[in-house]
Amino acid sequence: MTSRRPLGGRGAGLGLALVSALAFGGSGVAAKPLIEAGLDPLHVVWLRVAGAALVMLPLAWVHRDLPRRRPALLLGFGLLAVAGVQACYFAAISRIPVGVALLVEYLAPALVLGWVRFVQRRPVTRAAAFGVVLAVGGLACVVEVWAGLRFDVIGLLLALGAACCQVGYFVLSDQGGDAGDEAPHPLGVIAYGLLVGTAVLTVIARPWSMEWGVLAGTARMDGTPVAAFLLLGWIVLLATVLAYVTGVLSVRRLSPAVAGVVACLEAVVATVLAWVLLGEHLSLPQIAGGVVVLLGAFIAQSSTPAAPSAGPVAASHPAGERAAGEELSGARDHA
Repeated sequence: MTSRRPLGGRGAGLGLALVSALAFGGSGVAAKPLIEAGLDPLHVVWLRVAGAALVMLPLAWVHRDLPRRRPALLLGFGLLAVAGVQACYFAAISRIPVGVALLVEYLAPALVLGWVRFVQRRPVTRAAAFGVVLAVGGLACVVEVWAGLRFDVIGLLLALGAACCQVGYFVLSDQGGDAGDEAPHPLGVIAYGLLVGTAVLTVIARPWSMEWGVLAGTARMDGTPVAAFLLLGWIVLLATVLAYVTGVLSVRRLSPAVAGVVACLEAVVATVLAWVLLGEHLSLPQIAGGVVVLLGAFIAQSSTPAAPSAGPVAASHPAGERAAGEELSGARDHA
């Protein structure tokens, strides 16, 4: 399954991929003040996903044949790329710094190799294995293992859960389309994935018990009061809708590998924004470890042998763009 590359698109594609990384990278920075203001992390996730689903509802109507054609794909996308990644990531940032949570989540490309090697029994190059070692070593620096895991263990496990949800999504995207079946439109998959995610999160988060009054007040961003509804608008419109759409469109103009490289900037963007806007300062070893995690993830991803069909690609978001086959590999979670 291959995607069409629109003409004149490389420069535009790089720009779109950069916008997607910037948009996804700001999700945690906008969400954390709302969590600290009194909203439960799951309620913030529900607001994000439900708001984005409402915005994307017209696209769901346009592609209303998708539930009949690809119900399993839509269910998997909603559970993993939307609900799973976002819930784990937002719960993680309520306990550990945004940059640390996202860097742990970026172990996903390395974890995919375990599935490729031991479940699919496909060969893995030495360079890819080296990338895994680099990523794990960098993560050890990020969490400062020599200090006895100075970060909340539950928070780290939640961030790792977000990475595992991404792995599940990569595996789902590796299934591709059925023989002779037309590839599902990526925007339609995103729209229905958001609807599925909203339904699942409604049961889990129980939004009727939310502290709705928080949205009418202000939240503090490193001591500066900001209207809560502005932060919510940032999360829904920029960090979800804009991020997913630009991520998908960028893959239409770039190879998935190039889009994946640009997507790695999300972790850098999130760390810098958390430093500037939230005052979450990382030590020099943590910064160095973060660079090593990203380098290892990139090496592991780009060195994996190509599958017979379009394989999984780490492209932007949980928060999460990527989806079935190459056309969806730019749609991202998380998160």
